[in-house]
Amino acid sequence: MFIQTEATPNPATLKFIPGRVVVDGSPVEFSSREAAGRSPLAEKLFDVPGVTGVFYGSDFITVTKASGEWQQLKPAILGAIMEHYMSGVPLLADGTVQSDTELDDHGEFFDEADAETVDMIKDLIETRVRPAVANDGGDITFRGFKDGVVYLNMKGACSGCPSSTATLQHGIQNLLKHFVPDVVEVRPM
Repeated sequence: MFIQTEATPNPATLKFIPGRVVVDGSPVEFSSREAAGRSPLAEKLFDVPGVTGVFYGSDFITVTKASGEWQQLKPAILGAIMEHYMSGVPLLADGTVQSDTELDDHGEFFDEADAETVDMIKDLIETRVRPAVANDGGDITFRGFKDGVVYLNMKGACSGCPSSTATLQHGIQNLLKHFVPDVVEVRPM
C-alpha cells in the first residue's frame, strides 16, 4: 500500500491520500481524543504525540498537529493508517460511516421566510465551494443565515488555517454576494 502526502494551506495540517475511498458520503471530523472514540483509526492517530485533529474526506485523511515536526510525525501517522487498512477493521467502531452531516443539519438556523435564499446558498457551497476546499484537505458546511450573514463551519485543514479568514472574506463571501444579493457577509462558526 502506498500512501501519498500533500501539504495544505494550513502548515499545522497534512493531507494523507491512501489511494482508496476513506468515507463514502459526507466527511467526518474528530477534534478531540474523546471524539475519536468512535473510530479505531482516529484513536491510533491521536496516540501520536502532538496530533490534535483528524478529518476523513472522501479519499483522504487530514491530520492536524499542535507540536512537533512533520518529519518526525509522518512515519507514525503513515504506520497507523497502513496498519488500519491492512487490518480490515471498519473506519467507525459500530461499522457504519455516520457522517457529521446528520449532526450538522440539526444545528442549522434560518428564518423560514429565507428558505429560498438558503437553498441557493447551500447549492453554491455544495457545487462551487466544497470541491475546492476538499482539494485543500478540508470541508465547509452551512450552519445558518440571519440578517444577511451566512454562518459556515470549517473543518479539517480549513479549521484554524491562517488563510481561512481570507478564503471566507474574499473568496466565499464575494461568490455568495455575487449570486445571492441578500448576502451581506460570511462568518465562521
